[in-house]
Amino acid sequence: MSTLADRAAVADGYRAGRTLPLRVELVRQLKRRRTLVMGAVLFALPIVLLVAFRIGGEPGAGNDRVNLMDTATASGANFAAVNLFASAGFLLVIPVALFCGDTVASEAGWSSLRYLLAAPVPRARLLWSKLVVGLTLSLAALVLLPVVALAVGTAAYGWGPLELPTGGTLPTGTAAQRLLIVVAYVFVSQLVTAALAFWLSTRTDAPLGAVGGAVFLTIIGSVLDEVTALGDWRDFLPAHWQYAWLDAVQPQMDWSRMIQGTALSVTYALVLFALAFRGFARKDVVS
Repeated sequence: MSTLADRAAVADGYRAGRTLPLRVELVRQLKRRRTLVMGAVLFALPIVLLVAFRIGGEPGAGNDRVNLMDTATASGANFAAVNLFASAGFLLVIPVALFCGDTVASEAGWSSLRYLLAAPVPRARLLWSKLVVGLTLSLAALVLLPVVALAVGTAAYGWGPLELPTGGTLPTGTAAQRLLIVVAYVFVSQLVTAALAFWLSTRTDAPLGAVGGAVFLTIIGSVLDEVTALGDWRDFLPAHWQYAWLDAVQPQMDWSRMIQGTALSVTYALVLFALAFRGFARKDVVS
């Protein structure tokens, strides 16, 4: 009788929304080696770039083009902006694909996914927890890089206004606001990669397949964007708008390209996230 009563009490107290709390999932992911390694890589990148400038001399020397890279040593704000410029096209794709693509597939690879669902954790709740934590870690990675770069750049080159490659400067307060806008836009533009990785993570038991597939498709999109023969069709490629944030480091900020890029990225991401939830709800989980 006591056993039946205990089971009834457990059933009465069960709340699907309380299973797999976000805090628990976040701690689990933070303790994983790949999270620590990726954090160390992003932390080290500004230092590596600083050493490269120390060894190789002033950026932009020996070329006739004027771009954001040429202003890297003007101030800490410039150094942070250059780090984003150098890494936004490829390097920042990797942590986003890793944190969102490894999350579900790794559980399947460890044969622990079925035990999580038997806890019982509802499938939608499991995916929601995994997705929120994956996106949170992705945002943290995108914030970590410019914050470290700003600190390293300020220590090396001093705190000052953001010098623009086209001439003129932005005051330090305005520069900080613009950098926040840049980070926010880079995160939104990476939502397509995150959604691709997450969808693939629900389709395969191999984490490397989900992460590598998302990175590969992102690179393919960037390659296609270089094919000028595609004309206006390139406007439908998320990669076509990945550097629209450069409009935020101009004397007069132009929102039009960033708005178009945001709308396209969010649309693709919502479709892929919906496919992930729909497919996982019907998937026969055996691992």
